[in-house]
Amino acid sequence: MTVHFIGAGPGAPDLLTLRAARLISECPVCLYAGSLVPEGVLAHCPPGARIINTAPLSLDQIMEEIAAAHAQGHDVARLHSGDLSVWSAMGEQMRRLRVMGVPYDVTPGVPAFSAAAAAIEAELTLPGVAQSVVLTRTQGRATQMPQGETLAAFGATGATLALHLSIHLLDKVVAELTPHYGADCPVAVVWRASWPDQRIVRATLATLESAVDGSMERTALILVGRAIGHEDFAESQLYAKDYDRRYRPMGTSPRFPDER
Repeated sequence: MTVHFIGAGPGAPDLLTLRAARLISECPVCLYAGSLVPEGVLAHCPPGARIINTAPLSLDQIMEEIAAAHAQGHDVARLHSGDLSVWSAMGEQMRRLRVMGVPYDVTPGVPAFSAAAAAIEAELTLPGVAQSVVLTRTQGRATQMPQGETLAAFGATGATLALHLSIHLLDKVVAELTPHYGADCPVAVVWRASWPDQRIVRATLATLESAVDGSMERTALILVGRAIGHEDFAESQLYAKDYDRRYRPMGTSPRFPDER
């Protein structure tokens, strides 16, 4: 028996990895975060599967469901939205499973920031403009931000920011980022990226609050940075004619040269 933690992607049922779809189809028990994982993803569950929405459950209740499946020798598909490496609450579940002696594995998913970047057709790292992406959030009720992890600190780097769980604090976002990026810095807000009712608002830091005007909540993702919608950037050296390609061998079975 294994608990398969699976990143269910940002929303679109077909934005699953092949591995994720296969594992879901093989598990007689599925625990899913019903507030964020769409029903379309559950179509991969096998007939007769026990499907449990964990949105109203406590952590103790979730672990009880897993323990019951373990006692029956049933594999569990544990679905979380997006990718499991950020803000998934997977860590606390794995810690308990280790204590319980229940095996588990992890299958990554398409993260929300990638789906949002795809929705606005943007590369978030452009040569000479930005070469880093910071995934962060503002402080909320559930989790305190560690000292030093502030919008101002991240803004000072000039990196592209992907702000999760922050749409309700636009005034704070604008106030803390404008001194570092400038009032004319491009911003894109993507609400429910990849869902059928996806919405996109493009603005600047100066116009962000009026552009959104309370029309989005909770699952909106805010992208801030000069790379968004930027056209005046240099081409990378990756495909330049005079670029040394010794570390980019051809073929489907690459072998890298010995550096000795």
